[in-house]
Amino acid sequence: MTARTFFRSVPRGAWFTTGIAAVAAVGLSVWAFGFAIPSQADATQTITRTATAALRTMEKTVSTTGTVTPAIEDSVSFAVSGTVTAVKVAAGDTVKKGQTLATVDTLQLKADLLQAKADLAEAKATLASAEDAADGTSAATAQVSAAEAAVNVAKASVSDAEDAMDDATLVAPDAGLVSAVDIAVGDKISSGSSGGSSSGTGGTSGGTGGSSAGGQGTASTSASLSSSSSSSAAFTIVSTDSWAVDVSVGETDIANVTKGDQVELSTDDGTAYYGTVSEVGLLPSTTSGSAEYPVTIAITGKGKGLFDGVSVDISIVYERRTDVLAVPSMAVTTADGTSTVTVVASDGTQKKTTVKTGDTAEDYTEITSGLSEGDSVLVASFTPRGASGDSGTQNSQNGTGRFPGGGEMPSGGFPGGSTGGQGGGFPGGQGGNQ
Repeated sequence: MTARTFFRSVPRGAWFTTGIAAVAAVGLSVWAFGFAIPSQADATQTITRTATAALRTMEKTVSTTGTVTPAIEDSVSFAVSGTVTAVKVAAGDTVKKGQTLATVDTLQLKADLLQAKADLAEAKATLASAEDAADGTSAATAQVSAAEAAVNVAKASVSDAEDAMDDATLVAPDAGLVSAVDIAVGDKISSGSSGGSSSGTGGTSGGTGGSSAGGQGTASTSASLSSSSSSSAAFTIVSTDSWAVDVSVGETDIANVTKGDQVELSTDDGTAYYGTVSEVGLLPSTTSGSAEYPVTIAITGKGKGLFDGVSVDISIVYERRTDVLAVPSMAVTTADGTSTVTVVASDGTQKKTTVKTGDTAEDYTEITSGLSEGDSVLVASFTPRGASGDSGTQNSQNGTGRFPGGGEMPSGGFPGGSTGGQGGGFPGGQGGNQ
């Protein structure tokens, strides 16, 4: 059979299949010798990560959690007796400090004030008579002293009666939202205060409520509604732009917390807020099985976005130092009380150096001697899977096959960098291949 006859006898489909196989074989060869084999050779190269010794701010903190509450929650009631003549606000209203909330009638209060003034005038007249009749005897001197004391008592009664007149107008002790109103026009208010009575009438003229600018009465929790004998407040006012957090700190950490410490707070969505420690309790609670001390934190500013009941993570900063030379803790190896790092020169050469370390915070270690700012140190090295199919090796500067401190290679890369051939970095440092 001639060659021509042979080729004609072979089906065309067979020739097509043979052609495809030949092209695939050529392509596979090109890929294997042009890409795969060189890539496997490159993969055996060791990848290193470095960081730069840099100045940082080192902090020591106490961490806890808490719930935001209004910094102000006033229970406001009248400190005098009388019938409610006006209620100026309703639940849900926003009030300013010193704004009028309600008033009571002043008929009895005016009578008490007039009686107190009359008693004062009488006491002064008695004193004048005693002074005129004084003849130097012990009895006369005693009468003058008694009259002077009566004048002082009468003056105090007038002052109390005047305060009671001012207290007939109840004002907001702080700005905020009126969250509850438990009083209405016509209610009879009975003072439960320990204020004195004006002489001559027996009517109560004063209460425990203080006075604000302008002479008007402020909050008192001692008065109640006579119609129901209830001790509930007439008004409840809460702040809407002033917030606080009450937390508990264990007995181990409480010694580090002092009034005025700065506080960093964050909500679940990552929003950051700041504050200060406003109060540290002296008596612990043991309800949780261990002693814990109450600590109150005042949030700085108006706390935009906060509301009553939101949960926050809290870091109380009790020590902060700036310009501290530090490197990632992964770069430090400590054995038998001696700490070392591997310094990487600009030409890639490595040298193990003994250093002295200080505090550790946020995955960084303070270096007190042995390094200078700007020195490059080896954090970790990694040899990927080789061409021979071995499992690869992970190396640190001490050659143990693990990272400093015994950690495995971080999944997904190094902090601030990557696991590939591109130079990664650490916060405050630099990284790259050497």
